[in-house]
Parts: sequence; structure tokens; C-alpha cells
Amino acid sequence: MTVEAQVLPTPIGPLALLAREGVVVAAGFTADPQEMFVRLPPALRALDLVVTDDLGPSARAVRDYLDGDLKALDSVEVTQPGTPKRQRLLDALRQVPPGVTVSYAELAERAGLPRTAARAAGGACAQNLIAPFVPCHRVLPSTGGFGGYYYGVPVKRWLLTHEGALLP
Repeated sequence: MTVEAQVLPTPIGPLALLAREGVVVAAGFTADPQEMFVRLPPALRALDLVVTDDLGPSARAVRDYLDGDLKALDSVEVTQPGTPKRQRLLDALRQVPPGVTVSYAELAERAGLPRTAARAAGGACAQNLIAPFVPCHRVLPSTGGFGGYYYGVPVKRWLLTHEGALLP
């Protein structure tokens, strides 16, 4: 059993994709799949990491997204660890359409967790292992600006511009 990885070129730098049995378990803007691999849960880190030339549908979805099919990433199966509350937040995040931005509080509300502090939504974004498939770049602080992004604000800005979002 292995975790397969592929690094794809993008206009904003390399994107490492990691999948197990065709399901994306990590994705991030780095040229080194090992950077994503060490963030996986222990059960997956116990497997071998094997770099491949083509992860198939997930790699094709990234290329389609970059070519303008902004919904291409939506159909790719993903999985990542987290509590039931975090899973609800990540599921709600995946439902935010391309070109749309939400605040952390709005994300919590969309997840059916209106009493959840924006901090919990921020935590879910910060721990997200599968950017841009789980589009934490679409969450902006209600106070304005871009807020943080694990891969840097320039990457977040590029993704939002690519999707046609109104920028702060």
C-alpha cells in the first residue's frame, strides 16, 4: 500500500498532489511532496510515498481548473482527518462556489454551526490539507483584506483572481 504523489506545474508554482487509491489526501503549493506527506495522519505516513508521472483524474482536474473549468476540482474525491465539527466546516467550504468569498463566520453558518466562533472556521482552514480542492482561499476576514493563507497571500490572491472573485 502506498501514497502516490505527483507535482504539477501551475502559474503560481508547483502543486504537489498526494492520493491513496485514487482519493486525494493532500495537495499543496510546493515542489516537494514530502512537505505534504509529513502533515498526513500517522496511518498514512506509515505507508510508502511513491512519486508518479500521472495521478489520473485528480491531475486532469487541476489542469482543467487552470485552463478555466473552475468547477473541475469539485468532482474529485478527497478525504482528510478531523472531528465531526471540522468535517462539517470542510464540507461547507467545499460548497463555496468559485468566484465567491465568505467570511469565517459565514463559513460556520453554512456548516450549520452558527454558534461556532469564527476561530473554529479559521482553524479548519489552517489545518486544511487539500488546497485548492477544499478552497480555503475563498475565505476572507470580515475585517477586510486577505487574511492568512498557508501558501502565502500572493497564491491566495492569484487563485481568487483566476476564479473572478471581487477582491478586497
